[in-house]
Amino acid sequence: MLDFIEDLGDGIYAIDTGFQRPRFDAAYLMVEGGRAAFIDTGTNHAVPRLLAALNALGLAPDAVDWVIPTHVHLDHAGGVGLLMQALPRARTLVHPRGLRHMVDPKALWLGALAVYGDEEMQRSYGKLVPVPAERAEATHDEQVVHLAGRPLRFIDSPGHARHHHAIWDARSRSWFTGDTFGLSYRAFDVNGRAWILPTSTPVQFDPEALRATVARLLATAPVAMQVTHYGRVGGSVEEVRRLAALMLAQVDEMVALAESLRDAPGRHEKLKAGLLDGYLARLRAHGHAAGAQAAEWLALDATLNAQGLEVMLDRAAR
Repeated sequence: MLDFIEDLGDGIYAIDTGFQRPRFDAAYLMVEGGRAAFIDTGTNHAVPRLLAALNALGLAPDAVDWVIPTHVHLDHAGGVGLLMQALPRARTLVHPRGLRHMVDPKALWLGALAVYGDEEMQRSYGKLVPVPAERAEATHDEQVVHLAGRPLRFIDSPGHARHHHAIWDARSRSWFTGDTFGLSYRAFDVNGRAWILPTSTPVQFDPEALRATVARLLATAPVAMQVTHYGRVGGSVEEVRRLAALMLAQVDEMVALAESLRDAPGRHEKLKAGLLDGYLARLRAHGHAAGAQAAEWLALDATLNAQGLEVMLDRAAR
């Protein structure tokens, strides 16, 4: 097996897309009865790895039936269009709020370009490729599609973003959660136990919607969550519930911090510092040393989450 592929059992494979750092961004490949589906793709730069994973498992490109981004943020869906060019029989399934961005990614590109600049966009993402309209379709809440007879159930899962759906796989009793169930980096595991934090990245963070979504995910008694950042977490119903409680407690803490700094001068920097301090304290309570490397990795999340919280504050003020 190639070193960027991890066999998770039940015909599910996590593929390290190579984005940013090792084991940061996963795409999932599901195989059933000689047919396949990708759930999240990473960026354009991940496409060679995704195709190599197919080949390593003895699957031809025309064995792929579905390409399913959980939402259209570029670390999840930036490679969809390019990947679809290599998969002649595949169709893309997208949340209805995200469908137009897959067919015409110009707005996605321009929005990210304004934040990162052209050099960083090319380095991290590459030029976005549209998906032909006739090969893309919107999902709807409680829709079920099949992969060689294996049912995949979609639910609308707002909270991180309004254009987000989650996918339930009854075979593995797990959800593919995108960013709805937060971030859990394997480098922070302690004695086999995962640590998790929420992601409120711009621009649609909605804590109440997120709480409702998590409650809906838990209602199926999942034994695992397949998170994009990074990999399978859980292992039992009880462990999934522990992680959910930990994540939602931090949502409350993040919102309280943001409210306390609503009108503070230098709000953004104070938010970043407060978030990072909170994450590191939580990580130490988890039993991790939370040293300089952890602080460096979590600084990016603190920056993005601060931006998301500020958008939330400003939206509420309007």
